[in-house]
Amino acid sequence: MIDFCQGRVIEITGTRPGVTEIMVETDDGRGRAVNYDDLTGSVAVGDVVMVNTTAVNLRLGTGGYHFVMANLTNTGRTNMRPGHIMKLRYTPCQLKVNAVEEQGSLYYHIMKQADSLEGMPVVLGLLHSMLPYAAAGVKAVNSKLRVVYVMTDGGALPLAFSKLVTRLRESRLLEGTVTVGHAFGGDLEAINIYTGLLAARAVLEADVAVVTMGPGIAGTGTRFGFSGLEQADIINAVANLQGRPFVIPRLSFADSRPRHRGLSHHTRTILQLAHAPATVVFPKLDRRFMADQLEQQAKDIPAKHTVQEVPGTPAHELLQEKGIAVSSMGRGFEEDPAFFLAAGATGILAAKQAARRVDSLL
Repeated sequence: MIDFCQGRVIEITGTRPGVTEIMVETDDGRGRAVNYDDLTGSVAVGDVVMVNTTAVNLRLGTGGYHFVMANLTNTGRTNMRPGHIMKLRYTPCQLKVNAVEEQGSLYYHIMKQADSLEGMPVVLGLLHSMLPYAAAGVKAVNSKLRVVYVMTDGGALPLAFSKLVTRLRESRLLEGTVTVGHAFGGDLEAINIYTGLLAARAVLEADVAVVTMGPGIAGTGTRFGFSGLEQADIINAVANLQGRPFVIPRLSFADSRPRHRGLSHHTRTILQLAHAPATVVFPKLDRRFMADQLEQQAKDIPAKHTVQEVPGTPAHELLQEKGIAVSSMGRGFEEDPAFFLAAGATGILAAKQAARRVDSLL
């Protein structure tokens, strides 16, 4: 059952595209809340709102916020936007979108013909925090390459929840976004990962696509019980569409959990389950013991995959230049550089592949 209560908006604390952050007063005291403008409309100081308090009550990692379920003051709005595809289907929050592949879409004629990624490199990341370094890696090679983010529904569903995406758009490290499955709020909406990838290439003209879930990942400590397992199927999808999958390995030498030390069991499991071959990119690391440990763990990677080693520091340098700081699991670059350098290195190698592909078409 959902935990919820009624509160009053006492302060607007921040805004970004699609999101209004507010402070609400409830019977339990004051708390931060997120209002998704596309779901519940605009919100103002003094409005009475119904908020979902479940995450705060559970003290989840992303649960520092309540979420507005309804604005009881500002009612009676009707969504007049085009579209007939429902996301968050059969829930009280279901919303109508104009999916890129539906007949009412401006791009229907393009999507009806689209059936190949034409060799486009696709960078696959387990965690949302890999996105900035992957995109920066591409741009560090060639700033003119078009990078499109394809967000799956394995984590947060509203793209607007991601502050990173807003910063990357503002810094011109991303040219576009596609939200697939029940994720929503991208420049384009797609029903599944196949049409999402095709839309990134055929409609948004991506040179490189980066695919990750939204913020947040569900994990259980069991071999198959984590939401990032979707990557195995996405590797297959990219290959089936004649794309080139480049996998960011999840690395850490700061995580206290043995299953995530060095090369995470998440990455090893995904690569074992994927039927199609992919390129796995390791960053060049300075500390010898790191390289030795990874060399041993890399033996678990099936022989059908190609493993390459690439420097990832140009991506970090570009993000520093842009003033974008990224953290993952509460750790920044200085605490766990291998994690971030892996994403940067993968973006760099994908960009080099994209540059060769573009040259071959000229």
